[in-house]
Amino acid sequence: MADEDYVYDEDSGEWLPASELADRQAAASQPEVRDAVGNLLADGDQVTLIKDLEVKGAGQTLKRGTLIKSIRLTGDAQEIDCRYEGIKGLVLRAEFVRKR
Repeated sequence: MADEDYVYDEDSGEWLPASELADRQAAASQPEVRDAVGNLLADGDQVTLIKDLEVKGAGQTLKRGTLIKSIRLTGDAQEIDCRYEGIKGLVLRAEFVRKR
């Protein structure tokens, strides 16, 4: 048994190990990012575009049905960071994608 400090969690009314409480608070501070249909998105997911999108500054249009691989979540609940061939720093709104 480890000699870990226990702290009182006021939300649950329980005594918890300090590391577990820190993990719970970190998970609660992350915003939930949901796609157009309401599916929860996570880092590394693949998404499909549900609408044609013009990419500002790139002079390209991403067509409906385009597969975007390996997304990364940002701190914003409505934005996802991703890569697509020929476009650097692509940020998409979660309302225009569907989890694959």
